[in-house]
Amino acid sequence: MEGLSRILDIWESGGWVMIPLFGLAVLLYAQAFGLLMVARRARLDSSSAAMWWDWVRKPANAEGRVREIIEYTQQGRKTGDEVRNRFDDVRRSLIGLLDRRTAFVSMLVAAAPLMGLLGTVLGMLQTFFGISTGGGAETAGVVAAGISEALVTTQTGLTIALPGLFIVMMIQRQRQSLDAKLSRLESLTLSHLLLDMPGQGTAPDEEKRVWHDAA
Repeated sequence: MEGLSRILDIWESGGWVMIPLFGLAVLLYAQAFGLLMVARRARLDSSSAAMWWDWVRKPANAEGRVREIIEYTQQGRKTGDEVRNRFDDVRRSLIGLLDRRTAFVSMLVAAAPLMGLLGTVLGMLQTFFGISTGGGAETAGVVAAGISEALVTTQTGLTIALPGLFIVMMIQRQRQSLDAKLSRLESLTLSHLLLDMPGQGTAPDEEKRVWHDAA
């Protein structure tokens, strides 16, 4: 109970800015952990990467999301540009979603210390007001409260932002890994279909399937 009381005292010393900071923290980490789940569903299994060449040649033997991508991009023997366009569709579906949600989480991370800075400014204004009103114990209390508000809100904003920043960096790393794996899969597909060779004919058109993101 003593620890909880101490936390409440610190909360109160931060002033009203602590309320939007709390709301920002809830929104930030709800979005961040949701983004981690999306990244987990979108990633391609690295343990099966050694089998991708066999899977590209025999899509029926492929597994999981890799099989979905291979079947979608190999449906009919297309030109090299058509296969690349299909891989671009996959990138927009998987990586595009990560990019959009990462941008939103990054915005929330940047907003946390700025909101803490707002509390700092308000606390300093309260401090200057206390100084301008004259001396005495009451003035000292106003000055102390202003300084406390200025420091607590800044510390809270940074505490909220730093873990979020690490999560964003982790997601960006997973995004780069996913892009590299898709590029490798695209290269294997083009090599198998020999669509980059001069004079390669265009395959009969087949009905295209629409790529749906399972995330």
